[in-house]
Amino acid sequence: MRSKSHLFRSAAFAAMGALLLASCGGGGGGGSTPTPTPTPTPTPTPTGGLYTPPAAEALTTTDVERVLAQAISEAQARGLPSVIAVTDRVGNVLGVFRMNGARATATTAPAPNGINIDAQNVTFPAEGGAIAKAITGAYLSSGGNAFSTRTASQIVQEHFPPAPGVTAGLESGPLFGVQFSQLPCSDLSTRFGAAGAAALIGPKRSPLGLAADPGGLPLYKNGVLVGGVGVMGDGVYGSDGDTRDVDNDPEEFIALAGTRGFEAPSTITADKITVDGTSLRFSDATFAGVMSSGSASFASLNGAAGNLVPVTGYANAAVTAGIAYGTEASGIRASTAAEFSNRDAFVLTDGSGANRYPIRAGTDGASNSAPLTQAEARAVLEDAFAVMSRARAQIRRPLDSRAQVTISIVDTNGAVLGIVRSPDAPIFGTDVSLQKARTAAFFSGAQAGAELNANASADVRQFVGATRTFLNDPAALTGTIAFADRSGGNLSRPYFPDGEVGRPHGPLSRPIAQFNPFSTGLQSALIIGNLGAHLGFVSGASPTDTPQRCTTLPDVAPGQNRLQNGIQIFPGSVPIYRGNQLVGAIGVSGDGIDQDDMISFLGAHNGGARVGGIGNAPKAIRADTIVVNVGAGVRLRYISCPFAPFLDTANQNVCNGL
Repeated sequence: MRSKSHLFRSAAFAAMGALLLASCGGGGGGGSTPTPTPTPTPTPTPTGGLYTPPAAEALTTTDVERVLAQAISEAQARGLPSVIAVTDRVGNVLGVFRMNGARATATTAPAPNGINIDAQNVTFPAEGGAIAKAITGAYLSSGGNAFSTRTASQIVQEHFPPAPGVTAGLESGPLFGVQFSQLPCSDLSTRFGAAGAAALIGPKRSPLGLAADPGGLPLYKNGVLVGGVGVMGDGVYGSDGDTRDVDNDPEEFIALAGTRGFEAPSTITADKITVDGTSLRFSDATFAGVMSSGSASFASLNGAAGNLVPVTGYANAAVTAGIAYGTEASGIRASTAAEFSNRDAFVLTDGSGANRYPIRAGTDGASNSAPLTQAEARAVLEDAFAVMSRARAQIRRPLDSRAQVTISIVDTNGAVLGIVRSPDAPIFGTDVSLQKARTAAFFSGAQAGAELNANASADVRQFVGATRTFLNDPAALTGTIAFADRSGGNLSRPYFPDGEVGRPHGPLSRPIAQFNPFSTGLQSALIIGNLGAHLGFVSGASPTDTPQRCTTLPDVAPGQNRLQNGIQIFPGSVPIYRGNQLVGAIGVSGDGIDQDDMISFLGAHNGGARVGGIGNAPKAIRADTIVVNVGAGVRLRYISCPFAPFLDTANQNVCNGL
């Protein structure tokens, strides 16, 4: 069963200020078996039609009231007064209901060794947990996959699948670290309270990033993803550390009852999807175990069982209709021919018709003598989109569906040079693809060590020395090595090599005795001040919200640092070079991690080859040239591409030799 820790205040969070609250499968690292030259990706054409955009569906106010009423009735039947939140697909909070007697706060899981740092053992308003769970159910899902917070729990822990007493060699979850995305400080995420056309545009931020605590499920209407529901009732915001059994989780039953009539199609729920031979988890709750009839009306419960409540920074005390994803008002819509060549592409918009991230040239001319041109950025995005359009999806049903992802490109300052996405890519990948691109550019840059060493936090600063000692390289983090996100992810695991129990932790991680999903290492250390400030704002303890920029790294342009939405530590990005000179990076997210790797790597290669002058890092400086001496030598990985990845060819090892 899921273990629940005792509630107690976090001294670390109080100190922050606010509180209530295998070897590489390609890219120069593969084995010695000769492989054929990969078939080139066709030059992108302006035609589309490979993807069918989701139908325009949205939750009405009546729909939201029905979801709330069904969840409230189940909570009453189970004797667990709860806070229940409903969102639409792009993260707008459509209603938050606090039942009479519901706990005011929830607390994250404590550190295994009891020394709580980062976001461990943090107490925060329960509304924040309910919203984060609802957003997670909506953001991780799509028309081809329905994921829940239980799914998230399975794929973010130190072993996959998580279970006590695991066999050495069981690697971390494929989306290890994704919980620190959609952060409340992200410069990509939009905020509640915007006026006019911008009011409903997404993706909206989450108060706590993505949730791994069961009790968050997606909502579908006529088979179309329209949002999510989240429940916070037991006061403990944790994760399921043992997937070998079936939990009897009241929060999950309450959320499931709320989905009655808006259930995920059974053909696409997570338990129909496998990763490395392991079936994912969707819900341990079933409708057979639901105790309520679902017949009570919202009107009969509102004011009697509790009340709609406002949540600072997220919602008014009212029920609001959702926005149809794919419309201008949702903030994500089909691109125009002038915005992107492939007619299948979607872009982020400001609600008034303008692309928020139009393709442009690099902004880093003051420190980079040869910035990416607009034509080069466009070529990389176009070719990455073409690779995605041919790729076989890992996490979508039916089998042999096309991959759907978001693709971001940045310069060496972390400035966005363009974002495009397929029509039905999961929303979470939008913020994550940008995190990945910025992470690859940052760690491959000459300034990484210096900027981290200049941080006011001694905890952040110590990761620089730890990395240089671990790699036995005093020049590490000074631009001598090209780091893909897979490489940095290797160094961010609580065991090195990943999953090898009893081994030391990577230099960018916490040791296993300290680690849990709320404290991953440098990733969490960089943004914990932002998270603390935001939760203080939500709770009313502080009048000031976190700024719309994560981390306290120094500015590289007025109002901009290199990691404005935090870092990411699972695969799917590569830096881009002009010869030996770093000029930017590409990040991809939304499908399997090997698919994300391949799309970024081949996108950089093919786009660079088409325009000439740019491409992937020279093989001699890629991170897979580094061998770490931890007993036996262990080589870092750069990228890993899937076997037979394309729908239009049986070619294998498509990244080898490039």
